[in-house]
Amino acid sequence: MTTFTPVTASETLSTVQWAAAEDAPLEILGHGSKRGIGRPQQSEHTLDLSKLTGVTLYEPAELVLSARAGTPLAEIDQLLAQNGQQLAFEPMDYGPLLGGAPGKGTIGGVLAANLSGPRRLKAGAARDHILGISAVAGRGEAFKSGGRVVKNVTGYDLSKLMAGSWGTLAVLTDVTFKVLPAAETEVTLAIRGLLDEAATAAMALALGSSAEVSSAAHLPERVAARVAAGHLGSEAATLLRVEGFGPSVAYRIAALKQLLGKAGPLQEIAGEASKTIWRDVRDCVPFADGTEKPVWRISMAPSQAHQMVLTLRMQAGVSASYDWQGGLIWLRMEAGDPEASLLRGLIRKHGGGHATLVRAALSHRAAVPVFEPQASHLAALSARLKAEFDPKSILNPGRMAPGSGSATLSPTTEGAAP
Repeated sequence: MTTFTPVTASETLSTVQWAAAEDAPLEILGHGSKRGIGRPQQSEHTLDLSKLTGVTLYEPAELVLSARAGTPLAEIDQLLAQNGQQLAFEPMDYGPLLGGAPGKGTIGGVLAANLSGPRRLKAGAARDHILGISAVAGRGEAFKSGGRVVKNVTGYDLSKLMAGSWGTLAVLTDVTFKVLPAAETEVTLAIRGLLDEAATAAMALALGSSAEVSSAAHLPERVAARVAAGHLGSEAATLLRVEGFGPSVAYRIAALKQLLGKAGPLQEIAGEASKTIWRDVRDCVPFADGTEKPVWRISMAPSQAHQMVLTLRMQAGVSASYDWQGGLIWLRMEAGDPEASLLRGLIRKHGGGHATLVRAALSHRAAVPVFEPQASHLAALSARLKAEFDPKSILNPGRMAPGSGSATLSPTTEGAAP
C-alpha cells in the first residue's frame, strides 16, 4: 500500500494520471476527519492531500477566499474571524462524532461533503457559497470551473456538482468560497420543557414570524444536558438563534418573547454561551460519546419528523435531537440498530426524506446502504456522471455504493430539501 502526499496541484495530477494508467484505486482524504462515513474503502493506495495547503487569495473587501484543498478549516475560520467574517453556512466538524479530534476537517472536504450547520435555514450549504474550483478528474485530466466573483453562469456548474460527491468524481486541488461578515450580536432564546410535538409547533411559529430567526433546534430531555458542558441542564430545550446588530437583535428577541410567552418558560442566552451551544448542536456533540453506537442523519419535512421518531421509538431504543426547525434529525440507536429498511420505510411513510448512516462499526457499514438509495433514473444519471469523470472507477471506489464501478451523489448532503 502506497500513500501519496502531493504538495502541489501538478503533483496531484501526476498521481491521478499514474493511478488511471495502472487501474490503481485511490482513497482520497485530507486529514481523515470524515473517513468513517460511507462504505469501507476498496483501495490499496491513498492520495493524502494534507500537505496541499495554504490560502492563495483573500480579499475581505470583495468577500472572497481561495485556498488549496488540504487547508485546515480551523486555519480558515481563524483568518476570517480576524477580519470579522465567516463562512456563513458554518460547516459541521464530524471529527468528535466519529471518535477523532476536533478541527481536523479541510476546506476541500467541506465542499466534497457539502457541509452545513444550524444556519442552513438562512444561509444554505457549501454548494450555495462555492464560487470556483480546480480539480483533477479520475481520467487524469485537470479542469477548472467557476471563478472568483458571484455571477450568473450558463452551462454546467461543475463547482456545485462536486458538492456531496465525496471524492468519487474528482480530486479537488483548489476551492474559492464566498465569505460574509460575521454577526455583531448573537442571542439564543430557549423554551424549556417542551415535548417534541410542541417544540415543532413553536419553531414553526418562530420561523414564520418577522423575527428573522437564523437557526432553530430542539434538544429533548436529557439530550440537552450533553451540550455546553451541561450548562443547559437536563430539561428539554427548544433553541431559537437571532443574529445581527445589537438593537435589532434586542428588538427581535423581545418580539419572540411576546409571541412565545405561553409556550413555556423562556431563557435568554447571549454571547459566547450562545455560540458554544450552537457549535455543539452543529457538531452533534450530544452523540459524540466515543462509542460505535450507530448514528443516523435524517433529512425530512419538519412537520413529520417528530411523528416518525415517535413511531420508531415504539420499535427500537433511540435518542434523537433536531436541527433545521426539525428538518434534520440525529438518531443514536441505543439498543442495537434496527434494519435500515425499517427506518427508511418509516421515513417514506411520513412524507419521505433521506437517511445516511453516519457512524457505525465497519462490518455494519459494509452490510447496509450507508447513503440513501437512489431511484432508478437518478442512479442511472449518477452512473453516467461517474463514467464521464472517472471511467476506471479509481477514486474512492465503493464508498457511496457497492461495487468498484458504482457511484452515487448523496441526496442528504447535496442540498436536497431538509
